Amino acid sequence: MVNIARYSGVDDAFDNLLRGFFVRPVNLEGQDTAAKFRVDVAENDKAYTVYAELPGVKKDDIHVSIDGDQVSISAETCTEKTVKDGERVLRAERYSGKFYRAFTLGNAIDEATVVARYLDGVLELTLPKKAAAAAKRITIQ
Repeated sequence: MVNIARYSGVDDAFDNLLRGFFVRPVNLEGQDTAAKFRVDVAENDKAYTVYAELPGVKKDDIHVSIDGDQVSISAETCTEKTVKDGERVLRAERYSGKFYRAFTLGNAIDEATVVARYLDGVLELTLPKKAAAAAKRITIQ
């Protein structure tokens, strides 16, 4: 036996219009801004330069690790507003979270000469490329 379903373009269009109308993502102002972690990577002949935007993160809470050609950046933040005596609190918000980004570059990094600076919420990493080992010719006896 064959089941046949009737198709109505008008009903489907109306359903698609209302689908998700009552279910919208909730965004409290400024709450998700700390969760975003933008990274820019530039390259020249000698090194890679990485710019990571980490506003509101303390320098001591940022950790960078390098393993060959893989770079990982992690950070932890906690934002809290303290209330002074006699102040009436209408709304109080806190945020704490961990961030992590890892990516692979085209060349191995010379870990001994990496330079890291953190200024005005931007982490700048200068990652010098490791010199490529010269090919060694092997004589067969």
